[in-house]
Amino acid sequence: MLQPKKTKYRKMQKGKMKGNTKRGSQLAFGSFGIKALEETWITGRQIEAARQAVTRYMKREGQIWIRIFPDKPITKKPAEVRMGKGKGSPEYFVARVTPGRILFEADGVPFEVAKEALRLAAQKLPIATKLMVRRDFVEESI
Repeated sequence: MLQPKKTKYRKMQKGKMKGNTKRGSQLAFGSFGIKALEETWITGRQIEAARQAVTRYMKREGQIWIRIFPDKPITKKPAEVRMGKGKGSPEYFVARVTPGRILFEADGVPFEVAKEALRLAAQKLPIATKLMVRRDFVEESI
């Protein structure tokens, strides 16, 4: 599971997510990618499940890049605990995702393989996504 090795502070406030992504909205590494169309928190477990789906379908050929990282700690109180008595302990980490953010990129495989692999990854994520293809991509280049 993805999580930071070390954080400056153990706990973080919820915060607000509004507006579109400022950076990370263009394909930077691969020829194919999936782009977020909604805003949400994506947990480290969800990212790992999507990564496994892609690598399994691509049969470990080509290369994938994960463009998001869960660095926000989410706290939870134990079950059946009364209100008050402070903030709960950190349970898991999430990545904040706003519309327009590229989540995964892939390259080194044919278009059909990458399309299906990224579709499987998108099914593991809790948001609507769309497939992105590099503007100068040509099928014969692989």
